[in-house]
Amino acid sequence: MKKGKQEKFEIWGDVVELRDLIISILLSSGSTMGAYFLAPSDDKTKQLFFGLAGAVIGFILSTLFIKPKRIVTIEDEQENS
Repeated sequence: MKKGKQEKFEIWGDVVELRDLIISILLSSGSTMGAYFLAPSDDKTKQLFFGLAGAVIGFILSTLFIKPKRIVTIEDEQENS
């Protein structure tokens, strides 16, 4: 594999690099489980909310650390009248 040219995969209609996908999964699962285990063990409701907050934090971290690879082109459509 050439440096700077990583193989891309299509997942749910979006194109991603395997390295970025693994990083985002690790960030999201790590922050979710970390926040879950910070919650008091006797309160299931707090565990749920801490886990959800951890998932949101993981999503935010993923958007900050992983930049989009999309190339968007806008083409003008001209009507022939």
